[in-house]
Amino acid sequence: MKTIKVLGTGCANCKTTLRLIEEAAQAAGVEVTLQKVEELSEIMKYGVMSTPGVVLDGQVVHAGGIPSKGAIDGWLADNR
Repeated sequence: MKTIKVLGTGCANCKTTLRLIEEAAQAAGVEVTLQKVEELSEIMKYGVMSTPGVVLDGQVVHAGGIPSKGAIDGWLADNR
């Protein structure tokens, strides 16, 4: 199971990123634990300066803007 955190204070791009990851995981049949992190102090711990940020199993894999479907699919496919 993959642990994915979406970092952001609740903007539309953050919500869209969360939804896209949920949809991609369901379509791929990949189990994920998805968490929304909105506390600025928690976001800063990852060094993310622009949101949304995406953390996959403890590693920042994306920051700033909505990630592409291809990028999300790649994250989910790695180490299934």
